Amino acid sequence: MAALPRDLTEDQQALQVLNRLAFGPRPGDVAAVRAVGVDRWIEQQLQPESMADTSAARTEAAFALLAGSPAELMERSPPPAIVARQMQRAGDVPTMDDSARYREMQRTQGQMVAQLQASRVARAVGTERQLEAVMTEFWLNHFNVFIQKGPTMRHYLASYERDVIRPHVFGRFRDLLGAVAHSPAMMIYLDNAQSMADSTHLTQLEMRARPNALGRPAPRRRAGLNENYGRELLELHTLGVDGGYTQQDVINVARAFTGWTVDQPAKGGPFLFRPGMHDADAKQVLGQLLPPGRGIEDGEEVLDIVSDHPATARFIVRKLAVRLVSDSPSEALVARAITTWRRTHGDLREVVRTLVLSPEFFARTAWRAKVKTPFEVVVSAARAMGAPVDTTPRSAAAVAQLGQPLWGHMAPNGWPDQARDWMNTGAILNRINFGFAVGANRLPGASTTNWAVAREIAQSPRAAQVDRVVLELLGGDVSPDTREILNTGAHPLGDAAAQQASAPAPRADTTVMNANANVSVNADPMPMRNGTAPPRPAAGPVGRAGAQLFRALPPLSGLPQIVALAIGSPEFQRR
Repeated sequence: MAALPRDLTEDQQALQVLNRLAFGPRPGDVAAVRAVGVDRWIEQQLQPESMADTSAARTEAAFALLAGSPAELMERSPPPAIVARQMQRAGDVPTMDDSARYREMQRTQGQMVAQLQASRVARAVGTERQLEAVMTEFWLNHFNVFIQKGPTMRHYLASYERDVIRPHVFGRFRDLLGAVAHSPAMMIYLDNAQSMADSTHLTQLEMRARPNALGRPAPRRRAGLNENYGRELLELHTLGVDGGYTQQDVINVARAFTGWTVDQPAKGGPFLFRPGMHDADAKQVLGQLLPPGRGIEDGEEVLDIVSDHPATARFIVRKLAVRLVSDSPSEALVARAITTWRRTHGDLREVVRTLVLSPEFFARTAWRAKVKTPFEVVVSAARAMGAPVDTTPRSAAAVAQLGQPLWGHMAPNGWPDQARDWMNTGAILNRINFGFAVGANRLPGASTTNWAVAREIAQSPRAAQVDRVVLELLGGDVSPDTREILNTGAHPLGDAAAQQASAPAPRADTTVMNANANVSVNADPMPMRNGTAPPRPAAGPVGRAGAQLFRALPPLSGLPQIVALAIGSPEFQRR
């Protein structure tokens, strides 16, 4: 079948795939994509398992604190709050040596959090499997968990990304959903690890012990049903808020997942199903009967039901289309991708292929139609400047200072993916200031002095430097207003904003996450949907690095100023 016509030029098509299906081009990437062909490059990225990725392997080796299973991490680096609690229970009186050990554990926990955040930026900058990295970030955000949900959470997060999310981004949605449902991180975050049959229902163990007791009242005990995971499974993970479920469905889904818990979370234990916690009475979910007397099968059947539901196909497909194509994808495109979903039983690789090979993906209306998130701004700047992978906390700190601390979204709905949620005057000023930080060589490895292009044009007149920066960083396509700013050096927001560029950037309405906040392992409530920020913790490695990023930015001139203004421009801030 002949390829459908595309609105974009060949260079623009190459930039489109590098900005949407990767985290922006590195020097030479546009030419490389054109040489291999846009469609073939897409196909290679859709098959990451066939691509060598030595950079990613080297990157993982740099984050030694994250290597191993959650249990191994817990044994090597136990949470200070849990150690202190164990000492209190034992009646031990802390000694000077205990205090020193406690401080060292706090320092190590801060380093672990810093590595968790830095590793995500580093992998996105360096991996050759760029589309896999883009989709990993998408699904980590879709199945959001919060790093401060108890002191054990940070020990599970490396595994959550490495073992739960990344291996499933191009598989079937049902498999990804099941992996998340079996992950200790999600069970702890949404309190399902504590959820058990309430006093009006029999557990599976009680039914086994008293097979004739069906329908009789169970012995009285503390009500233990927690609806958080059941609600978010329906509203955020699958059907969507308008998916046609009822409050009774939420309750019955929660009942189906009672007993889905974690074995000794204080030791980094794995997922565990406990029959003694599971509500084994009959349930009805979305019109389908779950018969009595069963155990883990109840939850597995719910996952089957919601994965196959038409509302899930529409909700997930549209969300993917918003991420990959535009904030307002056409109904025709969504319908075609839903058809692919149904034909392939939720094969995510095929759904993504349908979206990114569509005429809509290469339409003029999709060109620079998406605003980058702070994560994408920082990663794309590092890649555009040819920066090496940063294994320090500094690049992750830049993401946090721009308003998106990694693993730091408290509510289960994840970070937004539409322009209206990211762009306001304060955010624009922060992004421009970030450009000046890059121009001042504050972003690790992104040096305007060592940039290969700088050596070629160092002695050129400003107009020639502007032309080359526009070509290298902005794809050769800018508005007259942007070109005028680059030529004159005028601050995009005027003189008053220019003066603020030398002051610390205002913080977003969320905080840089840090390990030193002592949070109860099981007592903290489920995060609120309104995105309320947690208490501001003491400064850790990422916090300290973020505080230095925008501090007292020097006046820039010449090529560093042009680079700074280009990275702060609307063209660079869009993908």
